[in-house]
Amino acid sequence: MTVLPNDGLALAAEFPSATHDQWQLLVEGVLRKSGKEASGAAAEDALSTALEDGLATRPLYTARDTAADTGFPGFAPFVRGSRPEGNTTGGWDVRQRHTAADNALVLGDLENGVTSLWLAVGEGGIPLSSLEAVLDGVYLDLAPVVLDAGGDVEAAAGELLRLYAARGVAADAVRGNLGADPLGHEARTGTATDFAAVVPLALRCAGEYPGLRALTVDALPYHEAGGSAAQELGASLATGVAYLRELTEAGLSVEQACAQLEFRYAATADQFLTIAKLRAARRLWARVAEVCGAPGAGGQAQHAVTSPVMMSRRDPWVNMLRATIATLAAGVGGADSVTVLPFDHALGLPDAFARRIARNTSTILIEESHLSRVIDPAGGSWYVEQLTDELAHAGWEFFQGIERDGGQAAVLRSGRLARDLADTWAARSVKLAKRREPITGVSEFPHLAERPVEREPAPEAPSGGLPRVRRDEAYEALRARSDAHLAATGARPRIYLATIGSAAAHTARSTFVANLFQAGGIEPVTEGSFEDSGATEAVLCSSDALYEEQAVSTAEALAAAGARHVFLAGRPAQYAGVDSYVFAGCDAVAVLSSTLDRMGVSS
Repeated sequence: MTVLPNDGLALAAEFPSATHDQWQLLVEGVLRKSGKEASGAAAEDALSTALEDGLATRPLYTARDTAADTGFPGFAPFVRGSRPEGNTTGGWDVRQRHTAADNALVLGDLENGVTSLWLAVGEGGIPLSSLEAVLDGVYLDLAPVVLDAGGDVEAAAGELLRLYAARGVAADAVRGNLGADPLGHEARTGTATDFAAVVPLALRCAGEYPGLRALTVDALPYHEAGGSAAQELGASLATGVAYLRELTEAGLSVEQACAQLEFRYAATADQFLTIAKLRAARRLWARVAEVCGAPGAGGQAQHAVTSPVMMSRRDPWVNMLRATIATLAAGVGGADSVTVLPFDHALGLPDAFARRIARNTSTILIEESHLSRVIDPAGGSWYVEQLTDELAHAGWEFFQGIERDGGQAAVLRSGRLARDLADTWAARSVKLAKRREPITGVSEFPHLAERPVEREPAPEAPSGGLPRVRRDEAYEALRARSDAHLAATGARPRIYLATIGSAAAHTARSTFVANLFQAGGIEPVTEGSFEDSGATEAVLCSSDALYEEQAVSTAEALAAAGARHVFLAGRPAQYAGVDSYVFAGCDAVAVLSSTLDRMGVSS
């Protein structure tokens, strides 16, 4: 009997370690069987996944993939967290957003797990005159308040500070953020805001309220305009630097100026990219602080918000899953505060159930999954560390480009930033249209018979600046056309699935076709004859072998029966009588739009 060393890792200890070269050889063999010839690094590249910003996720990461030293939590470069204890003492701050003047909702959130309030005040939110009533019964010394007042920030901040004084809250007990963000407001509305009104707020916070910040660096406008992770990082850095310049010119030290800023980022269902983005953001801001001569002040306060861009209007229940993954990523990434947008956020004002699910998402991850018990749980992962490093470099490069062009205000006003974001969104829209980036419940597995979820309309959000995009927007437009047709005629537009051969021969492609056309609100019909289907177009569904035998004759029979357009499910070929082809990777939005046009479904 062989005695293994007592190192606690005895499994497979007698076998030689596999090498990276051996793994690549196995990959080459797998690729060869699929008809691809590649060797060495090229074989590994064939399995890589392209990301935005010129980045890629490789299939394997090892100890060879080294990144910059991440240091320790609470110390520069703050990759592992801005505070030594991280979120271990009580989890992250659960911050919920309110846009309606409803005191009962505010108190209900605070009584059921929410630890701070994010209040939209002024245009598109709570009237300034209602702020006192909304906060009635709130222990302002216990629940931090964060304002989002846009151009009304001076008046909103003055009213909040008046409430603190009127209720006898000690200045050193005040926590939160007055939410001044002139450049973010300009990005949203296209209207420049005088920074002179913001400086006195920062000076007052620095001098009187040690726990209160005056400014927010909100990166959501750039994310919601279709920007990539690196563009979001670069724009936030440029904004933060612009604010540092203003505050230090007003007399604050770099340390004091840094203490007045909180950064807000989007958390998406791409969990690893979100984790890396938050870690990279801290590293980049630490670099800015170092260059400014205050390396110890570079601990970035972070507020993560589940992405509005990823929220779908159809099958909105799936948004609960997206938000859960995004919240997990925000927690693992080290966000200090997390806002989970309710699953019906895209539909209007959330109901009580949606708000409860939103706040409980954080509660479960903190209390039941114990996600906050470990500082920087992703730290040490070769993949996460490498992605953090690559994303930090991409974000820094974008930031430097903004600075070369005159800074954040200049690129906003010249339109250069809008063009960069639009280019990124255009490239992503192609992936969405071709379903290479699937949207569950929308472009994949849609449910035409589902009753729409209706909500009370939310206040109109500020607009006039950068656009707000959603992943589902192209498909939503198609589904809206179908809904209007249903309301006008009593039936949805239909397409007939002409299956050839046995179920084994046609099921894969008929399932694909049904899924594809339902994404555009077109009802697939599989039973009976074409004449009885009520359809004007048809799709041939079968195997390549049966297409060779029967595609032409079936297409001719469908045309004779009145089919005005015949598709074939498969790669483009030359079959007489077939008008066009649908296949994995085709432009689904273009196919569906042209189909609805031919069917006379108005846009």
